[in-house]
Amino acid sequence: VQLVESGGGLVQPGDTLRLSCVVRGGFSGDFYSIGWFRQAPGKEREPIGCIDSSTGVHYSEAAKNRFSISANIPENTVDLQMIHARPEDAGTYYCGGAGPAGCIKYEKLGMDFWGEGTVVTVPS
Repeated sequence: VQLVESGGGLVQPGDTLRLSCVVRGGFSGDFYSIGWFRQAPGKEREPIGCIDSSTGVHYSEAAKNRFSISANIPENTVDLQMIHARPEDAGTYYCGGAGPAGCIKYEKLGMDFWGEGTVVTVPS
């Protein structure tokens, strides 16, 4: 399974950001655990949230008010939407995948495989 992020680029403050994580190789039957993460320049990677076919969607405390994650099974994508973009949201956004009930690991960045990331710029 390969993960490929897309949708990055320039986002104006206040606008909505939409990213997709394509799961090449497809989801394994009804199972998936895909998380979204981001890393600002000079900072550590941080979790945003994770969607799991068995336990639903989970968000980090910092992300739950502005982010939403959804899965499009027929398209083999897991999408991330962020509202009200701010300059501090700039960075590289990654998706990561894991095995059964994998979202239990997302807050500790313990996913099993990762995409290469997509860069988001939000000017000040």
